[in-house]
Amino acid sequence: MSTASNGSWRIFRGDGVVRPVTMPPAPPWRRFTPQDGAAAPLPYLIAQEHADVVNAALHLRRPLLVTGPAGTGKSSLARAVAHELSLGELLRWPVNSRSSVQDALYQYDAIGRLRETTLSRDRGDTEPSIGTFIRLGPLGTALAPTGTPRALLVDEMDKGDVDLPNDLLTVFEEGVFEIPELARLPEEMATVDVLTADHHGSVAVAQGRVQCVEFPVVVITSNGERDFPPAFLRRCIRLDLPVPDEDRLRAIVSAHLGDGALLEVDDLLQAFLRRRAPGELATDQLLNAVFLRAGGVDLDAEGLLDAVLHQLTGSL
Repeated sequence: MSTASNGSWRIFRGDGVVRPVTMPPAPPWRRFTPQDGAAAPLPYLIAQEHADVVNAALHLRRPLLVTGPAGTGKSSLARAVAHELSLGELLRWPVNSRSSVQDALYQYDAIGRLRETTLSRDRGDTEPSIGTFIRLGPLGTALAPTGTPRALLVDEMDKGDVDLPNDLLTVFEEGVFEIPELARLPEEMATVDVLTADHHGSVAVAQGRVQCVEFPVVVITSNGERDFPPAFLRRCIRLDLPVPDEDRLRAIVSAHLGDGALLEVDDLLQAFLRRRAPGELATDQLLNAVFLRAGGVDLDAEGLLDAVLHQLTGSL
């Protein structure tokens, strides 16, 4: 393209010269504010046999354990299900080595309550409700009694503590948990409004007990880096997402960037497929490369294609 030949795609030049620039449009998957007044969901392509496994989990009210290499669309599947079934904002629990079921259920700011209660007494004001200092976590919010089920993404369970899956068994089996700080309140204060994880309001909790009416739609992702206990696996429906083949990659590019993006994608697609064999690459890396090509970026510039299609495993 002409923009590539004259280098006008280079916003940053590294020459120390200050110049006004107009930022180019962001890729559809990197837009954080609604365009034209509405946030259009990104398309999600899934094979029918995989969609059938999702439906089995929905019918059985069981968590869906989605495994597969990086970039196969595990997390995006949760967003697609929440959108298509009109389940509201997706609740997300990103798991790491410090994650605990307790924090995912609720958090209690005891220090904040003590401070505010002391200030209120000094001013002669009414003491704030304890519910002001309790916020349900993503898992707790998903289990709150509502008319329709919520959707919860438990992202990258592999990164959690080895005991985390077992700690979830009772919650997933019974759909209930207790908030001891509320359970100890006197009878006249038995029902308390507590905050929720999505910051949209509060939910009433009676006698410290949170019991779901409809089991939430739970999608748990795993990169297959660790084996989970049999008792945990027994309570899940498992879906293994394969890496997309060439035809599906073309369909994904078309769905995200339009049919026109396929006109000059052959060399990028072949480069992606070659590099994916020795090391893992994510599908969104191919989308990044195609988006840059469509915007006039010279991907033949030294090192640029390597930077965009870098392997996700191995040494850097």
